[in-house]
Amino acid sequence: MTSPLTRRSLLAAAAAAWAAPSPSSAAASALAPRQADGIDWYDVTQWGVEGKGWDDTARYFDRLPARAEKTVRKAVWDLSRHSAGMLVRFETDAPAIHCRYDLYLDRIAMPHMPATGVSGIDLYARDRTGRDRWLGVSKPTEKHVMAALADPIDKPVHGTRLYTAYLPLYNGVDALEIGVPSGSAFQPVAPRKKGAILFYGTSIMHGACASRPGMSISGIVGRRLDRPVLNLGFSGNGQLEMEVAEFLAELDPAVYAIDCLPNLQGEQVAERTEPLVRRLREARPKTPILLVEDRTYAYAWLRESARKRHEGSRAAFHKAYQNLLQAGVKGLAYLPGDGLLGQDDEAATDGSHPNDLGMTRYADAYVKALNPLLG
Repeated sequence: MTSPLTRRSLLAAAAAAWAAPSPSSAAASALAPRQADGIDWYDVTQWGVEGKGWDDTARYFDRLPARAEKTVRKAVWDLSRHSAGMLVRFETDAPAIHCRYDLYLDRIAMPHMPATGVSGIDLYARDRTGRDRWLGVSKPTEKHVMAALADPIDKPVHGTRLYTAYLPLYNGVDALEIGVPSGSAFQPVAPRKKGAILFYGTSIMHGACASRPGMSISGIVGRRLDRPVLNLGFSGNGQLEMEVAEFLAELDPAVYAIDCLPNLQGEQVAERTEPLVRRLREARPKTPILLVEDRTYAYAWLRESARKRHEGSRAAFHKAYQNLLQAGVKGLAYLPGDGLLGQDDEAATDGSHPNDLGMTRYADAYVKALNPLLG
């Protein structure tokens, strides 16, 4: 793979893509593939990834701006280098779709999460009814990945078909290209920017333990509601911190979803919830804010310590919510945690992090809560 573009050119490319007046017109005119072995390779930075909140990033596929390194805790900064929630969209009539990319971290998989979810590229195709349906995923074994995501593919009856490729959840990306057989039509689709759902949360929102990036909560909700998402889940480090809130306040999403209780105890919840919500409300007076409780541990029915933790953090969270309402803070909604994973204790990989069933149930609850807020 050729060297990635310089940071300056990357930022310029991203800015142009975000400002594009139509899904593809601006990017298409300048798109130039690299050809090799009968495949046209398209660098996704030429038209941009969706799910990126800032253009001024140190690496193109980072989730926080470069200046955040001096502000947030090191753990948050390190996790922000992961590409969770990002995706790239394009249209093609190609009979096969390939990808090649370089990963940021040596760690390809985790003990409780497969390489397909940690480091894979996950491909969906839009059918004739307008539904995005799964088609293929890469299965990386090393940092440099070259894979056929889907081969062969039925050609569209007319024109081209829309595809969405989700980026790795628990790894970062240094470079990414999409490949199609030479001669195939290829049209980039610029990232959607307006109407985004911003999720601030923990490892669960980050994506643990989805089998594929498209099976994350943010991925499922984005498809269900046909909206862009910004995934600011930081594994073990979604802690309602004001340093992070300052960056959240810079963005202008359609709704903020605050889902940090799994990383906090009751005392911290009581101290931090109201200041964070007030800061967001100060910056965005009309943007709805959804406060989400923690899911119930699958083993809580036999562990008193787990039940007490839920009781303490949820009581503090709900009290903060009531205080904010009584103080006249508008546009707040509340999603209880009991039931987010269902009631059968089958929806978690390790008792804490959702499996794909758990991700689907979480998304069901989120969609129900978000629909009234999005209008």
